[in-house]
Amino acid sequence: MISELFTVTVLIGILSSGIRLATPYLYAAIGETFSQRSGVLNLGVEGQMLLGAFAAFYVAMNTGSLWLGVLAAMIVGVAMGLAMAFATVNLHAEQGISGIGFYLFGLGMSDLLFQKMMGTVRTVDGFQKIAIPFLSKIPGIGEIFFNHNILVYGSYFLVLLAWFVLNKTTLGLKIRAVGENPDAADSLGVSVARVRYFAIIFGGMMSGLAGASLSIALLNVFQQNMTSGLGFIAVALVYFGAWRPGGVLVGALLFSMVNSLQLWIQVLGISIPSELAVMMPYVLTILVLIATVSKVIAPTALTKPFEREE
Repeated sequence: MISELFTVTVLIGILSSGIRLATPYLYAAIGETFSQRSGVLNLGVEGQMLLGAFAAFYVAMNTGSLWLGVLAAMIVGVAMGLAMAFATVNLHAEQGISGIGFYLFGLGMSDLLFQKMMGTVRTVDGFQKIAIPFLSKIPGIGEIFFNHNILVYGSYFLVLLAWFVLNKTTLGLKIRAVGENPDAADSLGVSVARVRYFAIIFGGMMSGLAGASLSIALLNVFQQNMTSGLGFIAVALVYFGAWRPGGVLVGALLFSMVNSLQLWIQVLGISIPSELAVMMPYVLTILVLIATVSKVIAPTALTKPFEREE
């Protein structure tokens, strides 16, 4: 019965799950925000997430250390980001096509590594919930906001940190300048290549961390193509959020709440075809892009390669 969705227990469950499920969206989308604000569109986020998820899970499974798994995922993300930066900054490769190429590489490589190094789906004991003293005891609110694992808390802290860096630091000013007018930034002594390298590599590292949050913090399992388009939704969230961390946060919560809702619909056995429920986040992605893309102003130099005049 649909009325079951409106009980206090279920509503708290939906909201709590939504807060938790926003984690990979936030890590990936905030990283992509930095990349796009510097003028580079990275459509390889999904592939970076998949390789990061595998690296985190495999290392955690074999070492027993979740933090080593996180580190492995971030290193893989950095390596993928470095390769993407070289292709787009040095080789001036078309960003959309090269990004799709990196996505396909991550998809295929993670599948191959899974088959050769694991062979079957396994599980790990992922990060456990950390109840914030006193706050977690507040009825309803405590369960929704203050009873999650450390990677969930970290993703929300990242939003604040990203806002501060982009808007209140010299580094943020350089990133925004390079994304808006790289020629002017270059004339003022800013290294466009260096700034873009940093932004792309940081974005790759965050995508790897997003993958880790899936495999060892949320699902505690690795399986083939486990991201299921999440990386592309993260790219869409950057547009939805108008390249602002706060906007990205709103979009991530919107998508994660819809995802949480469809999961609860299936758990409660409500008479809605499961295929329709699973489609909900992706349909929302399309509708949001239709509604927002024409109304937001992208960084002027986004997708445009920069060649320094001698």
